[in-house]
Amino acid sequence: MEIDIDKRLRAKQFRERLSRAMSSRGISQSALARQTGVDRSTISQLLTDQGARLPNAHVVGSCASALGVSADWLLSLSERPENAAELLASSMAVSAAPRALVDEQIFDWHREAAGYKIRHVPAALPDMLKTRALLEWEYAPHLGRSADQAIGASEDRLAWMRQAQSDYEIAMPTYELESFAQATGYYEGLPLEIRLEQLDHFEQICTQLYPRLRVYLFDAKRLFSSPLTIFGPLLCVFYAGSHYMAFRDRERVETFTTHFDRLVREADLTARQFPEKLRAYKEYPL
Repeated sequence: MEIDIDKRLRAKQFRERLSRAMSSRGISQSALARQTGVDRSTISQLLTDQGARLPNAHVVGSCASALGVSADWLLSLSERPENAAELLASSMAVSAAPRALVDEQIFDWHREAAGYKIRHVPAALPDMLKTRALLEWEYAPHLGRSADQAIGASEDRLAWMRQAQSDYEIAMPTYELESFAQATGYYEGLPLEIRLEQLDHFEQICTQLYPRLRVYLFDAKRLFSSPLTIFGPLLCVFYAGSHYMAFRDRERVETFTTHFDRLVREADLTARQFPEKLRAYKEYPL
């Protein structure tokens, strides 16, 4: 008996949703019949039949396609009326990633997520924790004459991010900090005075802002992560060099939140130990 009730309810919801979609799209019974290739009487019956029968898959699919909704929504198998293409477009977006400190898109995402925990795996050292001298060394070759103006504008945004009501967790591979301290790899040629000033700055900020700001170091031989930022439960953004890939669907955000939490859980160095590690780097032969 429960199965019969369920069938009747689903048939009733199908009629209601079909009618709602037709009204929303401004499509008449005759127009829908032409677009689906069925008789007008068939469409009329779909809208008025009080029984428990549902149309066959071909008719449901044709109606869904003509009305720009998903067949699952018409059949009450989903609460999202968007079709697959619309769902994909709304859940994933690709946007250009200019060679800039904090571009408008990144800043907008931070403002949108204000108050939520923000989890971040930077591509190098995190920009929000860099000194002006390091920013100039890193970005001036790309920004040319506009470097000073761009860095000045970005400093205000970086300061806003540090003072926002969000908690920040940053996870990065240990080799990144070692490479910086020893001026190897990406940081080859970076003057000693800039490195020492940056290590002092790191230590000061991480001490002052703890526990709202927590930095973890993980072993890249055991764990790997692409550069990404997870803005609370709202979205997850991957940095792919010239573009950002942003995901807004809950399952992906939760998946990559779990990934980040593993980086933290298995980190070789906890946030409490990070300032001590910075002091040790300053004693290395640099």
